[in-house]
Amino acid sequence: MKNLGNMMKQAQQMQARMQEMQSKLAEVEVNGVSAGGMVSILLNGKGELKQIKLDKSVVDPEDVEVLEDLIVAAFNDAKNKVEAHMAEETAKLMGGLKLPPGFKLPF
Repeated sequence: MKNLGNMMKQAQQMQARMQEMQSKLAEVEVNGVSAGGMVSILLNGKGELKQIKLDKSVVDPEDVEVLEDLIVAAFNDAKNKVEAHMAEETAKLMGGLKLPPGFKLPF
């Protein structure tokens, strides 16, 4: 029964660390760019959009589709960086514990 008690204690500690990590994610800011930095998207670690910056040269009323594509590309760049940061922080938290493929934390 001691082993079960230790496992439960470790699970509770892990849960507390996960909650701490999730609260810290809101403070992380990640910048995604496209068009060589002419379009910039700022996300927090939770993936919430905080800011969009556009260089005037990419704003062409005659070609809105290009601007839309550049915004999507910058957002995806930022989102990928957020996911990479989360994976890195989760790996630190898990202490090298291997998770099954497709199993993502935090849930």
